[in-house]
Amino acid sequence: MEYVTLGKTGLRVSRVGFGGIPIQRITREECSALFDSVIEAGINYIDTARAYTVSEAYLGEALRGRRDQFILATKSMARTREAMAKDIETSLRNLQTDYIDLYQIHNPNDTQLDAVLAPGGAMEALREAKAAGKIGHIGLTAHAKSVFERALEMEEIETVMFPYNVVERQGEDLIARCKDKNVGFIAMKPMAGGAIEDADLAMRYIVSNPDVTVVIPGMYCKEEVAQNVAAAQNTEPLNSEELARADAILAHLGEHFCRRCNYCAPCTVGISIPSVFLFEGYLSRYGLEDWARERYATLGVKASACVGCGACESRCPYHLPIRQMLKESAEKFGE
Repeated sequence: MEYVTLGKTGLRVSRVGFGGIPIQRITREECSALFDSVIEAGINYIDTARAYTVSEAYLGEALRGRRDQFILATKSMARTREAMAKDIETSLRNLQTDYIDLYQIHNPNDTQLDAVLAPGGAMEALREAKAAGKIGHIGLTAHAKSVFERALEMEEIETVMFPYNVVERQGEDLIARCKDKNVGFIAMKPMAGGAIEDADLAMRYIVSNPDVTVVIPGMYCKEEVAQNVAAAQNTEPLNSEELARADAILAHLGEHFCRRCNYCAPCTVGISIPSVFLFEGYLSRYGLEDWARERYATLGVKASACVGCGACESRCPYHLPIRQMLKESAEKFGE
């Protein structure tokens, strides 16, 4: 396993981290057993989130007695000081630890980021928790390039997590800027939520980019751990044949794959189009039906509300058939 410095945090982390979303599919006992394989593979960077239902609690159990072997990262969607302070305490309890190495602001849009940074916003609680030794470093996760770009200008932000894979290359210019600014870059969704079937190619595409600090594939069994670590051993740039395969995947998925760039917004009736497709991906590809349906239920306006105006499609840079995709999502979720 290769170990690298996570930007200005100074933390030494494994180039391949453990993404904690899929462990919602297994039991607490299976998660603890899985970590024998994680340790054997040399993985020391663990990613989870308050939003991942049982993930924090399962990981807390799995790390009991071996917490000092890991760099632990979690995140919260809280936007206010009060809510963030509460979430930090919950994370500490769930993870059975008195400190968390990296606590991240979880996927804000531009308006929500304004709230985080405003007086009484979540950033105040993060600063206080850092001063108290409850968290070591502050990071941010995003799906929108505008938020990514803003994060690079924020003094408190030491890491940025953003989708990066064979079919989601829209952040490459900002990933390069992360290295220039000594901000750790964490590549999430290396398999594009399960849309990319060639795991070896997907992992090699990411780790061959020297601007990527750590990649965090979601894993829930020892076979996935072994496969992802083995794929990441080869950091040589893709050859012409492999690049052609990567471009072929992009061309195929590009016809019907939402990259969550958000150019389709605003929807005429208020549908969060990227969120609908994100949750549909978890439903169809990750096998997290209950979690996907629970998240979909939080949307104020469901896919079925689409009036077919087509305004979103005129703004989509990938020319996706958004109206048809919304119809299919509504059928899958039943509303």
